[in-house]
Amino acid sequence: MSGHSKWATIKHKKAAADAKRGKVFTRIIKEISIAARGGGDPDANPRLRTAILAAKAVSMPADNIKRAIMRGTGELEGGQLDEVMFEGYGPGGAAVLVQVVTDNRNRTVSEIRHIFSKQGGNLGEVGSVAWMFERKSQILIDQSKVAEEQLMDVVLDAGADDLRNDGVNWEVLSPPDAHDKVLEAIHKAGIATVEAQIAMVPKNTIKLEGKNAGGMLRLAEALEEHDDVQNIYSNFDIDEKEMEALAG
Repeated sequence: MSGHSKWATIKHKKAAADAKRGKVFTRIIKEISIAARGGGDPDANPRLRTAILAAKAVSMPADNIKRAIMRGTGELEGGQLDEVMFEGYGPGGAAVLVQVVTDNRNRTVSEIRHIFSKQGGNLGEVGSVAWMFERKSQILIDQSKVAEEQLMDVVLDAGADDLRNDGVNWEVLSPPDAHDKVLEAIHKAGIATVEAQIAMVPKNTIKLEGKNAGGMLRLAEALEEHDDVQNIYSNFDIDEKEMEALAG
């Protein structure tokens, strides 16, 4: 089970609220602009293609998508953005990766370090926890929407290499270069997805309970609230009922 996949479910529910839409849009626009540095043609740029799909999934207007691409390719002026991955530990020793996009690296380092410290964690050095994760296509599907056997037939034929039960969703894992094909197969089968992205998936998980579980969720929520944070990945595993109770 993946702490990230469970957290993604809670995060998705929160993002559904209209008050959160602006922040969701901002994060996706940043991702599109960063991805477009590798070329503005989504057919030739898998990362940009994935970002555009995420934008369409939240009904982002086409003009917003176009402008974000043009800023990334340099056709429109915009502030210089840097992509940084922070590594650290949360309460109970859970490993945490924090992907940020910032126009002021020094400010962001200081603020992320403060969040870790305030919530009972600590920011680590480069390479301190990244080895505990691997880059994967991760697609989450509500378990109530499809039977395991049906989904397995669809995704394995399309190139997926694992199907997990995280207690809330089916978690489909694939090599990054199979992401588009697997996602297309799922959609062609008429199966709705909760989230689809290239993620840093933990190789193993650490069980958290009680005080450590609550502290880890508070750390994740505080990081999510930071304007520069794009994604959070962790190897924590918290019982589903306890997580929902703590997330409130």
